[in-house]
Amino acid sequence: MAQTRTIEIIPPGRRSNSERARYTKTKSGTSSSDFNRRAALERLDWIANLMDSAVIIPGTQIRVGLDALIGLAPGIGDTVTTMISLWMVKEAHALGAPKHIIMRMVGNVALDGLVGAVPLLGDAFDVMFRANRRNIKLLREHFEREGVR
Repeated sequence: MAQTRTIEIIPPGRRSNSERARYTKTKSGTSSSDFNRRAALERLDWIANLMDSAVIIPGTQIRVGLDALIGLAPGIGDTVTTMISLWMVKEAHALGAPKHIIMRMVGNVALDGLVGAVPLLGDAFDVMFRANRRNIKLLREHFEREGVR
């Protein structure tokens, strides 16, 4: 059985002692926060895949997701998909992504939401741009540089 010990760390951007995060570090050097972060990244990856590339259009190599399908509903469709994308950005922030990554993610969502609101052009843009996949790629690259895979 691996020895464990509990230590306190202050997450980036947090200053007060009352906001300290607890995690358990094992003898091998991995922490439960790394496992939680990996699980959260997997969930976000699954949602991004569902939103942007879940289904292949028969007879083509074009993949579409719920973003493009829900976006076909005028007005409300793009609002709903933008809200889902913004929730994913909020989750990235909760995982500890730095401000510059969050800002790039918000920019991707904003561009997708604004262009997606234009009839027909926006629907084609939703299929090609895939803001959620881009955002997950940004998030994964950041955490891989930090050693979380």
